[in-house]
Amino acid sequence: MLTIKPVNPAQIEVMDLIEQLDGYQSSLYPPESNHLDSIEELSKSNAFFLAAYLDAEICAIGSAKIIEDYGEIKRVYVSSNQRGKGIAKAMMKELESHLIKQAVTYARLETGIHQKEAINLYEKLEYYRIDPFGEYKTDPLSVFMEKKLL
Repeated sequence: MLTIKPVNPAQIEVMDLIEQLDGYQSSLYPPESNHLDSIEELSKSNAFFLAAYLDAEICAIGSAKIIEDYGEIKRVYVSSNQRGKGIAKAMMKELESHLIKQAVTYARLETGIHQKEAINLYEKLEYYRIDPFGEYKTDPLSVFMEKKLL
């Protein structure tokens, strides 16, 4: 059974998945193309952090930050041994639901060009490509996407 719930990103089990994600991202992209929010950033009042548990074992994480007139999806990651089970889709739906409850009109995200599975998922969830937003700069290794929620 899959359960998704709000958690503190500083929990040990959550930090383990964040470290896995950091290692994965660092293996794909140079430091200047990695936009990895810290535990402190993920713990701020404008952030919402979730963890997914499959049969009581943590298997995924994800976060949404409200920034002015949009929400940014960050740190979506599913353990490699749990991929292909619809967990990332369920996580995205929960994050979007949170943003909708906060009356946020648009969800935006940045991902990397080498993460084809993630890009395919976002496109299936009706995200479309946009120009860099917020503090992001044009980067040939980045893909910027948006979805209208309301």
